[in-house]
Amino acid sequence: TVLGASGGIGQPLSLLLKNSPLVGELSLFDIAHTPGVAADLSHIETRARVTGYMGPDQLNDALKGCDVVVIPAGVPRKPGMTRDDLFNTNATIVATLADACARNCPEAMICIIANPVSTPVPVMWFEIVMKKYGVYNPNRVFGVTTLDIVRANAFVAELKGLDPARVNVPVIGGHAGKTIIPLISQATPKVEFPADQLSALTARIQDAGTEVVKAKAGAGSATLSMAYAGARFTFSILDAMNGKEGVVECAYVRSEETECKYFSTPLLLGKQGIEKNLGLGKLSAFEEKLVAEAIGELKGSIKKGEDFVANMK
Repeated sequence: TVLGASGGIGQPLSLLLKNSPLVGELSLFDIAHTPGVAADLSHIETRARVTGYMGPDQLNDALKGCDVVVIPAGVPRKPGMTRDDLFNTNATIVATLADACARNCPEAMICIIANPVSTPVPVMWFEIVMKKYGVYNPNRVFGVTTLDIVRANAFVAELKGLDPARVNVPVIGGHAGKTIIPLISQATPKVEFPADQLSALTARIQDAGTEVVKAKAGAGSATLSMAYAGARFTFSILDAMNGKEGVVECAYVRSEETECKYFSTPLLLGKQGIEKNLGLGKLSAFEEKLVAEAIGELKGSIKKGEDFVANMK
């Protein structure tokens, strides 16, 4: 099920999912336009059967019997807006969706794209709401940070003249500004940059979302690359659920790897979700410094999320 299927991320994401032989049934939900999106996609000559659901009274039906839920729902970031400005609106939307998932598909893998992932309200809401129903499993709730990895791979490949499909840069931490920590020292194939270039590359990866917001000049934020990243993460989850070995993706999850309750690290995925948290690995001195700087900010975001959740009815 895609929750938020008619939006700027939701439509291209649904197209990519419809295109995959891994998907047998594709259920689309949004507050408007979903029947049209579903009708359009249903004409594509691939095996996924597409159904569209619209409005709050059809949310339960959209989720019944679902194995994987992907959530690009929420309002996008506009120029001049910070990710925090999105906080109240999107956190409230996610709370409603978490409740519906807990009731209708408690065993499903939950992949959350809704902004701002870094303030772990989306992930936290699922934890709180699912605990309320007694169905919470931290190994099945993911804040999707794959776009940071996709960008890091693309930018490193561009600088080094490599095939981006063969580059893999783990990105840990959070999903905003300096909490985004690309581990260039752990990239495959191995790459090295002089200090000034490494610093500029890191800053570009951290600020890439703003690069797109500015380039679109008021017409939106990263939707197409985010849809690609969301689909990539979903396909990895589906591969792992189907028994493929050695599937690793970074995601923002409940974690004990640092002092932060939620932290993104590489995860080994399996049939039941997270099989093993692979942790931070060996960091360079530059990366250790980035982690130290990020922890304070992430802790603040987590505290803010907890306060928000505590005050909400």
